[in-house]
Amino acid sequence: MPGERKIRLLVADDHALLRDGLKKILALHHDLEVVAEAPDGQEAYNMTKTIRPDIVLMDINMPNMNGIDATRRIKSEFPEIGVIALTIHDDEEYIYELVKCGVSAYMLKDIETDCLVDAIRAVFRGETIYHPRISEKMCGEFQRLALRNVHDEPLSRRETDVLTLIARGKSNKEIGDELYISEKTVKNHITNIFRKIQVTDRTQAALYAVKNRIVKL
Repeated sequence: MPGERKIRLLVADDHALLRDGLKKILALHHDLEVVAEAPDGQEAYNMTKTIRPDIVLMDINMPNMNGIDATRRIKSEFPEIGVIALTIHDDEEYIYELVKCGVSAYMLKDIETDCLVDAIRAVFRGETIYHPRISEKMCGEFQRLALRNVHDEPLSRRETDVLTLIARGKSNKEIGDELYISEKTVKNHITNIFRKIQVTDRTQAALYAVKNRIVKL
């Protein structure tokens, strides 16, 4: 629609053909705009600092700086910028490292175009999205991890409900609607949850919920 704010994207991939293909595909959607592209992780980080896109589409294996290190630096300095891992790799090691870095979505390159576009829009809304195969691997990996020590201050029943919905990728508005509470109340619960379980973002909170079997993906 005229005047609608577009989602500004940076595409980071060392294959020029793939970058060009993504630009052409995404250009077909009126609410998406590729504002920059980078052939490696270092350039992705540098351009993110300068351009401040809404979302970075990040490959993993790139020269100069890989996607994991680039994501770690971007999320450390610009936590408000969404990072979507877009890769051929579904190894548990990559998944776990990128989730720890704070990626908002982990997509495989065989994903359908409409699914990628939906993921971009979801991340822009503050949601967390994973490719179905990634969700399966996450469950298997996290179940093998030793449960972290639970903080002395336990979550309340309502906080547990909110955490469960966070882990399921729900936005603050969706959580409020489902629990019949205001978005402000949801934000207050999230602040308390993050403090109690000692995390700093929704992705880490979702990880905690899965590792501690509060929710199953």
